[in-house]
Amino acid sequence: MTTRIVVATRNPGKVVELGRLLALPSVELVAIQALDASMPDVIEDAGTYDGNAIKKAREVALHTQALALGDDSGLEVDALDGAPGVHSARYSGLGTRANVDKLLGALAHVDDARRTARFRCVLALVDPRDPDHPLLARGTCEGAIGRVARGDHGFGYDPVFVPRGETRTMAELADREKDAISHRGNACRALAPLLDPWLRARA
Repeated sequence: MTTRIVVATRNPGKVVELGRLLALPSVELVAIQALDASMPDVIEDAGTYDGNAIKKAREVALHTQALALGDDSGLEVDALDGAPGVHSARYSGLGTRANVDKLLGALAHVDDARRTARFRCVLALVDPRDPDHPLLARGTCEGAIGRVARGDHGFGYDPVFVPRGETRTMAELADREKDAISHRGNACRALAPLLDPWLRARA
């Protein structure tokens, strides 16, 4: 039997990526618009990754009356006291390229040893019949911020993030290499063994 889960995103690429990372034949991930195109956008104002992921999943679950998966992620730079963090997507207010430029500018005079950073991801799965008890899974990817953007793969801050143990940026890695170490990949691997027991408890 296949379990359908609605992903709390309008980005079809993220649905495909999460499906690839979870790699569970018993689970079918679908985009919101496949069930209800009238679903309003969820305002991510919870202030934490956990809160934003839960809020997205809960609102979609209650609107569609289906299991819903929400995620929130961000980049934390130690020299910037963890910024941009939960505000990563809106760091500059002007889009991805401006976000990267602002980050590099903020770190222009920071030496290489102090440019450590990490990507963080939280996944939240919500059952509309029990919306106050989500299943949570978390993943991180440690690394550092380079001095110039490199690479054409990935998105967001990938061109300036160098994973620990690598000389290439995340945007220079092939999909399979990124999947093996990424924060979202690690969160999915944490979620996968929890999923079946959680679903059975709600059957």
